[in-house]
Amino acid sequence: MASNFYEQVYAVVRRIPAGKVTSYGRVAQMLGRPRAARAVGYALSALKDIAPTQRDVPWQRVINSQGRISVVNRDNTPNRQAELLRAEGVAVSDDLKIDLDQFLWAGLHWVEIDDIIST
Repeated sequence: MASNFYEQVYAVVRRIPAGKVTSYGRVAQMLGRPRAARAVGYALSALKDIAPTQRDVPWQRVINSQGRISVVNRDNTPNRQAELLRAEGVAVSDDLKIDLDQFLWAGLHWVEIDDIIST
């Protein structure tokens, strides 16, 4: 179950365009699991331990619901996430906050979500 959920998380996150961000909770909601924000974080954290085929997942585009970088990972630090986002054109403040009014991704259409969930 977890690996299938993780694959679904990766499929959603791959669709976040450069220059946009979303939250762990919004990814969970898109997958029909509104209480699974923490599991989305676990899935993204697991990227460091999985096959190179998953290394194309733009994990840096997922932040917390307050618009702050909150990654807790010794391999990918908050400053590294900020650096990657800035390289994509996302303005990140010194206190690692992102203006969601400007940079929040609208999300997937329900048809796209259905395709992800049903695979």
